[in-house]
Amino acid sequence: VVQHDIVWVWPNADPQYKDIITKKKTPYIPELDDPSFSRPMGNRDLPFGYFKKNKELRRVDREGGRPLHMKVKMLDINGFVEQEWGNSNFIAPCIFHAFADVEVDEENQRMDVSHWSKLVLDSDLYLLHVEERKIMEIGATNWQKACFLPTKSDATVIGFRRWFNKYAGGEIDWKGKYGGALPPSPPREQLMDGYWSHVVNCKSCNSAYKGLKALEVMLHVMSVILIGIIAVTKQKMMSMVAKTTMVSMAIICFAASKWLAHFIYKNFHYHGYNHAFRRKILCVI
Repeated sequence: VVQHDIVWVWPNADPQYKDIITKKKTPYIPELDDPSFSRPMGNRDLPFGYFKKNKELRRVDREGGRPLHMKVKMLDINGFVEQEWGNSNFIAPCIFHAFADVEVDEENQRMDVSHWSKLVLDSDLYLLHVEERKIMEIGATNWQKACFLPTKSDATVIGFRRWFNKYAGGEIDWKGKYGGALPPSPPREQLMDGYWSHVVNCKSCNSAYKGLKALEVMLHVMSVILIGIIAVTKQKMMSMVAKTTMVSMAIICFAASKWLAHFIYKNFHYHGYNHAFRRKILCVI
């Protein structure tokens, strides 16, 4: 069934679930039907498992820092609600909805989930990929022995683990189609690739990518044309000032195209993010 431009699938081919939509409705998010919200759609494939998302101990020592007070309420088989700092809810088994009821412009439009940048997602991506393997070694039901979650901002993670252990038995029923082994870790460039995991399927990012790539090509071509003009123009037909100006413009265009190529690769393909250098920032996200 299609709802809010999202295709929802019940992943079970057993005949008894053929008409499941008549008995169990898809998760409903009221804000997606509210005209006061904009609805940009995007997606990002993250290379780690469904139930392995955890955090590590972080030290907050930035000036003016404060803890994020989170508290899980109303935990049952359908999920839970997290309140106090922000608003979010987990709709079992696979929807996490976070929102902030704030004004963002003079028309009193409200903001739901923002378009997450690649840098924000990549900040914990490699860490989570590694943690998944650590938790697999120690066992999903003993996850607390591998992870130290001492702060109130870890409440949502702990709430999810409580739900997972209580209502899913600490594991997913793959109906015998999963052997329990994780695939080998790919190279960092592949693991943290942003183009094929997001940009290619995101309308806004794809448009920005194509626009910047076109500008990069234009700058490179312009530098070649300027050098070509200088090369074919007779020395007496061009003053030294004009020649110097064109050479300078050619160098600027070439340098700008190279800088833009690096910018595009870093922001739309791969950014060698080092989690250890960003720990202070992660405390705020």
